[in-house]
Amino acid sequence: MKFFENVFTYDYSFPAVSLAYFLRYPNPYSRHVLTTDVIDRYVDPATQRLHTVRLHLKKSKVPAGILKLLPKGMGGSDSSGQSYILESTVVDPIEGWMETESRNVEWTGILSVVEKQRYQRHRTEEDLQALDGLSIDKKTEQTTVRTTVTFRSRLGQGKLLGRKKAEAIDHPDSEDEAPKKGFFSSLSTAGIQRTIELIGVSRTRDAVMKSKQGMNVVLERLRSGGIVGVLEGMRMDREAAFGPDGPWKRVWLQGSGLKERVYVDDEDN
Repeated sequence: MKFFENVFTYDYSFPAVSLAYFLRYPNPYSRHVLTTDVIDRYVDPATQRLHTVRLHLKKSKVPAGILKLLPKGMGGSDSSGQSYILESTVVDPIEGWMETESRNVEWTGILSVVEKQRYQRHRTEEDLQALDGLSIDKKTEQTTVRTTVTFRSRLGQGKLLGRKKAEAIDHPDSEDEAPKKGFFSSLSTAGIQRTIELIGVSRTRDAVMKSKQGMNVVLERLRSGGIVGVLEGMRMDREAAFGPDGPWKRVWLQGSGLKERVYVDDEDN
């Protein structure tokens, strides 16, 4: 098991950062995110905290370093495809903190990645005297986020345990040979798992940096253009990723009823 930790401070208020978090897809640094769906969302009446569960669909590719360690064909024909990420968040707007947890729901046997974040408000003396809406002015408030990522690979672990059980059943009296085989098998398996986990840590460093850059893009759009500016930026990013007539546009047209009206207009002509 490996761990990665990072602490970063945004020069924006907590309301702005927490809002940008839910509006961060897509942005120029996350065009691999295909869709985002809200599975559950509610406000706890006792604590007034907002609870949200979302499912993100992303383009994915098994890293070449990991692919070399997998049995032939296990990574797919082109080592690419799509994967789902399950995300849960809790926001406390009164105390000024947000906790998030994201985990992959596929390829967990090869590498399970669990990312936890805690966003915390840090007010200045000036901000304590006057709070105004989102307070997106960089001079009034900051928000610190601590990111902790846990990597755990179980590749080969199931087969190893199954082999140990089989050896114990077939040779119950061979106490000397079984530990030796188990030791060398576990050493080999542990080495592969450790390598996979280290590759995950290396890739996460780059991913965390891109995540910060993407959040800053959304925050700047929010500061300069408000919600309208963020939505316009999202539209441009979708077009850049999928083209002006991509699948997102067809879904939007059908949802708004514009497709039917365009069809009627064509008939009139």
